[in-house]
Amino acid sequence: MSVLKITKNNFDEEVLKSEKPVLLDFWASWCGPCRMVGPIVEEVSEEMEGIAKIGKINVDEETELAQAFQVMSIPTLVVIKNGKVEKSVVGVKTKQELISMIS
Repeated sequence: MSVLKITKNNFDEEVLKSEKPVLLDFWASWCGPCRMVGPIVEEVSEEMEGIAKIGKINVDEETELAQAFQVMSIPTLVVIKNGKVEKSVVGVKTKQELISMIS
């Protein structure tokens, strides 16, 4: 399963109504640390297939979602379970750190 592109149009369906935990990566193309996290998020997506959903939100394209989550710095990584924010971290994290956030 590849990483989902999350927009305000599919947010409710893919994130809030998800029966599985969802890891959201708030990022931007101009952000160096975001480019470091990108491949790690891809790896987590492959490893957590069937267990969790992994989505990316471009803060430049989806300003409303970035504001709703009060994203001040990127990358911001958020885990949502049952429609509620479970955990949130800022900065580059290892694959293991992301997997343990979800689990």
